[in-house]
Amino acid sequence: MKKILITTGGSGGHVIPSLSLYDSLKDDFEVHIVTDVRGSKYINSSYNFSLIDVPNILSNLFLIPYNLIKFFFSIFKSYRYLKINNFNILISTGGYMSIPLSLASYLMKIKIFVFEPNSILGRANKLTLSFAKKIICYDRNLKKIPEKHLKKIYLIKPLLRKEIYEYQKNVKKTLEDQKKILIIGGSQGAKFFDDFISKMIIKLSKTQNIKVLQQVTDQKSRENLKNLYIKNQIDHDLFDFDDKLLIKAVNYDLAITRSGASVVSELSYLNIPFVAIPFPYAKDNHQYYNADFYKKKNCCWLIMQKDINENNFINLLNNIFEHHNEYFSKKNNLIQLTKEDTWEKNKVKLTKLINEN
Repeated sequence: MKKILITTGGSGGHVIPSLSLYDSLKDDFEVHIVTDVRGSKYINSSYNFSLIDVPNILSNLFLIPYNLIKFFFSIFKSYRYLKINNFNILISTGGYMSIPLSLASYLMKIKIFVFEPNSILGRANKLTLSFAKKIICYDRNLKKIPEKHLKKIYLIKPLLRKEIYEYQKNVKKTLEDQKKILIIGGSQGAKFFDDFISKMIIKLSKTQNIKVLQQVTDQKSRENLKNLYIKNQIDHDLFDFDDKLLIKAVNYDLAITRSGASVVSELSYLNIPFVAIPFPYAKDNHQYYNADFYKKKNCCWLIMQKDINENNFINLLNNIFEHHNEYFSKKNNLIQLTKEDTWEKNKVKLTKLINEN
């Protein structure tokens, strides 16, 4: 049985797609994950994972010389780890922590694949391209990829967590009097969502009967928001980061969300139309390109945070709920986009890609 190493780390945006990749491969290969300390908080003990912490060289200009030394030491640690475990394949999912392992794999002539769940190639994966045999991604028009590497692209459908495929899809054909809104700020939370979006929800409640399911990662903000929603008589449920979130939200009408690769793929699969507000400080602006992928298919609304004000955002939400044609057009497009997707189909295609020369 071939041994595969998946490299991942950092935020949930990197780690969660890597876990879906792991689950898709574990029945046919011996799979391991290497992550950093930040990424480990998203991985439970059911996964076979190890820690190799890699410094972010540019995180502090004064510490660049020190971090460079640590970085080169991490290449040595990676080489030793790979040699002890005798891996056949390395799959880089990006993030700076994947670079030492990719370099060590190249030196050891271990086959390297790049897995890019975003619609723009990340910087770490771009550095790995010259060593990589294949680029596995969701978007044929992957941004920032040099033309000479286009022939390495192999398309698959978005890899979702297995349990998502077991959920009942949202097939509601009418909007009820009470509009249910899901608000997701991302695995790292989002103060903009806690403050501005919540303020807009209160304003919207003056014209619409609404129920809110909202991610609020900061405990103090959660308490303040709870009191505010109670005061304004808004039906609500607040939660911290929850990887089982969408089982609660499958019958919600609309999501207001950041646009990490996993969350927009899962909302799309469950046929929940969404308003995407990309995180403006995401590396390579990847959240914009993820949302734009769905916008071009007329499956979502996309609005940049810098362009939002009270009037245009409230008008957008009121228009969505009062003029149903556009809403159901987007919902029907989501249904068509994902109707053929299954766990087994994705798993078979991915296994074939890995086994091919």
